[in-house]
Amino acid sequence: MQITPQSTKEDIERFIAHAKQTYDERLAAELEPEHKGEIVAIEPDSGAYFLGNDEVEAADKAHAAGHDGPFYFLRVGSRYAHRLMTPRR
Repeated sequence: MQITPQSTKEDIERFIAHAKQTYDERLAAELEPEHKGEIVAIEPDSGAYFLGNDEVEAADKAHAAGHDGPFYFLRVGSRYAHRLMTPRR
C-alpha cells in the first residue's frame, strides 16, 4: 500500500492497522526480549522491519537495504514511538 499526501483517512487507518497487526502477530515475540525500547520501522506490505535508536537510524537502515517504505514506526514494547503528554497544572 502506498501512502501519499492524497491518501484517504481510511487508507491511512488500514496501513496503521496492518502495521500494528504485523507487530503484534509476528514481531513482538521476536523483538521484545532483546530490543525493548528501540525504534522499529515496519514496512507492512513486505513484512520487513529495521531497528534503530531513533526513526532516522531505522529508516536509514531500511533505505540501505533497498526498502523505500512507507514505514510505520513504534518503540519495541510499546504501542507508540513517542507519547506526548501535556504538563500538569
